[in-house]
Formats: sequence, C-alpha cells, structure tokens
Amino acid sequence: MGEPRRVLVTGASSGIGAATVRAFHEAGWEVWACARRQERLDQLVEAFPDRLHVFQLDVRDRTAVESSLSQLPLPAVLVNNAGLSRGLEPLWEGKASDWDEMLDTNVKGLLHVTRVLLGRMVAEGAGHVINIGSIAGQEAYPKGAVYCGSKAAVQAINEAMRKDACGTGVKVSCVNPGLVDTEFSTVRFHGDQQRAQQTYQGMTPLTGDDIAATILWVAQQPSHVNLAETLVLPADQASAGLVHRETP
Repeated sequence: MGEPRRVLVTGASSGIGAATVRAFHEAGWEVWACARRQERLDQLVEAFPDRLHVFQLDVRDRTAVESSLSQLPLPAVLVNNAGLSRGLEPLWEGKASDWDEMLDTNVKGLLHVTRVLLGRMVAEGAGHVINIGSIAGQEAYPKGAVYCGSKAAVQAINEAMRKDACGTGVKVSCVNPGLVDTEFSTVRFHGDQQRAQQTYQGMTPLTGDDIAATILWVAQQPSHVNLAETLVLPADQASAGLVHRETP
C-alpha cells in the first residue's frame, strides 16, 4: 500500500469542518487542518494524534495564506470550508462590519486559498477542489442579502474555476448544504443561543457529519467522475424558504 492521500480542510475548528477532518481521517487519509481558533485545533489533535497536522490560519489574511500554504505539501483534495454568516436583518439595517467579515471570509478567503494551491495542482496534472457553498447561493431569502450574495459568488466562482481547470486533470466541485445544526446560527446571531435554536425548532436538520460524509463521497469518486454540484437538504426542507416544522 502507498502513502495515504492528503486533504486540506479550512475552517476546521468546528461544525462541518471538524466533521470533515474526522471523516477523512477515519477513511485513512492524511489530514491537514487550519482555522482561526488554535485551541479547537488542539482538541482535534488530541482526538487524532496520527495523520493529522494542524495550523492556525485566518483565510482573510492573504499574506498569511500565501506564506502558510506555499510551504504546505500539495494536497490531493482541498476542502474550502471556511465561512460564516453574520446577522439576519433587512439590508438597510445590516452592519458593515458583518458584511466585511462574510465577504472577506466566504469569498475572498476562498479565493486566497485556492489561488495558492490550484496552480500547483494544475502543474501536477491532478487534484480536486471542493468548495462548500449553500442552498442560500441558489435561492436568496429575506434578510440574508449579503450572506446569500456571498454564497452565490461561491457558486459562480466554482463554475468558472471548473471551466478554467477543464482538461488539466484537476476536478472542481461544490457541496451545497441546507439547514445544518452546527455553530452556524450561533455565529450568525452573535452568540444568542436561544435565537439560534429557533432556526431548527420543530424539524430535523442535517448534522455536520452528514455533510462531511457527502464531501468524502465526492472526493472518493473515480478520477473520470466529477460531482460538480451537490445539493444536500434535510428531508424537512424543500427549499431555502420552505421548511416543514411540527407544531408543539
């Protein structure tokens, strides 16, 4: 048997990112994981002391991204997971600081990371970029203009990137989750746990493990198969704005 395949997961400290680290590690991959919160990364190392390498990185910092990733062994798969939502208000009530954080992370952060690694993959003639989008990028909803816009940008970047890479041996895919019960809503509502839990009230949402299993499935397809766009919804959700909820 040869050496295990290598994957890099951004935004790996919690939620979908941490679940993706677990899924790939349990499947026998060598995992590199980065995030802003070093203490959360340290917890992952305690759980998986072998085949896991962690480093602190804020994908919004282009200089840090270029410095860190240019020295990194080239991964077979890049999972662009780092992202967040802040606020749920009409556009005219939104905070510019929230907008900056979402756009700098969800869009520019993805671009910073991909720019460093995709060129190296193309030079090698092999690799796979898996971008984590959202149903919000396919269907905008009220009070989510900037977050939805950022994920629509991920959709467009993913499509153009896939076309740019066509014929190079590099695959480009996008996994688009619906409602997933992670820290997402807590972050969106600036730590308001009660409001966050209302997001999932009366229905059964997806888990981070559900999305991680999908990401691993996308990554493990034969080299001639590219799952270009994968939408993953809980059974209780039909679209961004249509969710079945049981009444108390």
